[in-house]
Amino acid sequence: MLDAPDRDRPVEVLRWYPGSPRTADLTVLLTGYHLRTEAEKGDAPDGVAGLPERYRREVLDPAAAYAGCTVVLAAVAGRAVACVVLTAPLDGCSEVKRLWVDPTARRRGIAAALLEEVAGAAREAGADTLRLSVWRWRGPAVALYRQAGFEVVPPWGPREGLLCMQRRL
Repeated sequence: MLDAPDRDRPVEVLRWYPGSPRTADLTVLLTGYHLRTEAEKGDAPDGVAGLPERYRREVLDPAAAYAGCTVVLAAVAGRAVACVVLTAPLDGCSEVKRLWVDPTARRRGIAAALLEEVAGAAREAGADTLRLSVWRWRGPAVALYRQAGFEVVPPWGPREGLLCMQRRL
């Protein structure tokens, strides 16, 4: 939890890489993301071992799971509080995945800053479009994405409850 004095400290945005000393931080953030998501879907697992296999792999071996991706962390007072994953461009499009801000660090503009960071990384990598999917029930996240210029598009996957969005760069 961010202490009151830390809430006013600047946010540091940094790239994560395989072998980074911040791998444990990324693991904690991904665990929070996946456990919360599964609980919201009504399938609250009891820890990482209860996550579906594909999510458990991300938590346990982010280097393998995100090979070829750009992973960005945000830290406050030296503590990692947020993460986001950006896929490499395919046909001019990169996908934003796993955007997560620790609940104790929300409402500081951290998610918006991470979105802009990955938008810049996507442009540098040659993408002209960013896309993402978000669960419909995540109203604050949907509002954030709309504010960041994302628009709802036809779904690209069969998963019910997901809202697909994209933004031209």
